[in-house]
Amino acid sequence: MAILCGGRGARLQEHTRSIPKPLVQVGGRPILWHVISIHVNQGFSDFLLLTGYRGDRIAAFAARAGWPADVRIRCVDTGEDTPTGGRLHRAGELLDGDRFCLAYADAVADIDLDAMIERHDQCGGAATMAVVRPRLPFGVARLAGDSERVEGFQEKPVSEHWVNAGFFVLEPTVLALLSGQSVLEREPLSTLARDGRLSAYRHHGFWHCMDTYKDAVALNDLWDADPAGAPWLAGAPGG
Repeated sequence: MAILCGGRGARLQEHTRSIPKPLVQVGGRPILWHVISIHVNQGFSDFLLLTGYRGDRIAAFAARAGWPADVRIRCVDTGEDTPTGGRLHRAGELLDGDRFCLAYADAVADIDLDAMIERHDQCGGAATMAVVRPRLPFGVARLAGDSERVEGFQEKPVSEHWVNAGFFVLEPTVLALLSGQSVLEREPLSTLARDGRLSAYRHHGFWHCMDTYKDAVALNDLWDADPAGAPWLAGAPGG
């Protein structure tokens, strides 16, 4: 499987001035360790880290982290400012030929990866994307119909909309849609959706991304509350 590890993490500058975003720590370990562990706990053993910004730091971490004996981790430098689809394109020779899973290095979940792969097989498309309904970061006002009267408030409700959760199953045919400048989440996925070749796996459990400094604090708070029971590790199958 492949993990996108090349971004700068501009909205996490409190951390990423000196280290790449995948190495920002949660519970004393880089979030990349948590993402890899989610997959290792569910039987994955071969990982391709698509690095970019400060990729040497990620490679050094991967080499010393002390993974289980059967886990193989390789790093591929895909360019410092390469977009997500371009990173996959540049690693194409290592990915072509077999179906593969893809994950972002900044999102954790108690996702059932076998169930997502099963859904992918059932749908028979070229790609499956896990989707979630995130909790909004702010409270909302409830209005009375079309009037200006406020009926009440709801603190940080769950969104009505589904968003990309950062976990994918991809057939090798997807690589043909990519170029060195492709943003995976734009033209390639839009083309697959238009052609009826993109499926969704609805994940209803725990999910949290680390997009901002506030997100990093929240994830560390969850870890500190019960390190043995972090929901993305304890809740996932095999965790």
